[in-house]
Amino acid sequence: MLFLRFQIGAEAYVLDTAPIVEVLPLVGIKRIPRAPVGVAGLFNYRGKAVPVIDLSELTLGQGAQHHISTRLIVLRYGAHLLGLIAERATETIHREAADFAASGITSDAAPYLGPVTHDAGRLIQWIEVDKLLPASVSHVLFRQAEELLWPSPESQPS
Repeated sequence: MLFLRFQIGAEAYVLDTAPIVEVLPLVGIKRIPRAPVGVAGLFNYRGKAVPVIDLSELTLGQGAQHHISTRLIVLRYGAHLLGLIAERATETIHREAADFAASGITSDAAPYLGPVTHDAGRLIQWIEVDKLLPASVSHVLFRQAEELLWPSPESQPS
């Protein structure tokens, strides 16, 4: 498997590259007032508004540092597109799923923090994208798209 390696704070993490559509330099993001913690806002991806999650804010409570190597990762999240802000996202590594082992520590507040492996003597943790957003946050981010797919009776033309 191919993984994109990045950092949250000083720690190393990886994402499976399978759902990744594109890795972009950090672009302008429209902040959304009173958005849930970790939601950085929206950005225009090929004419479509895509929600963006700041992995540092979601995990550590402080926004990502804007380094030259900070990237916006566009990925498929179910039927939708989602952007992730990640620091130092500039390299890939090959690992098999079997190379990762349970960390032994779980958190209900961060179920997306998956198993760990090591690289050059350093632990690397797998971010499990499918567990990234609680249902309540996912609903807020993708409600408009869902309403377009399944319009409510009130939105039907008379």
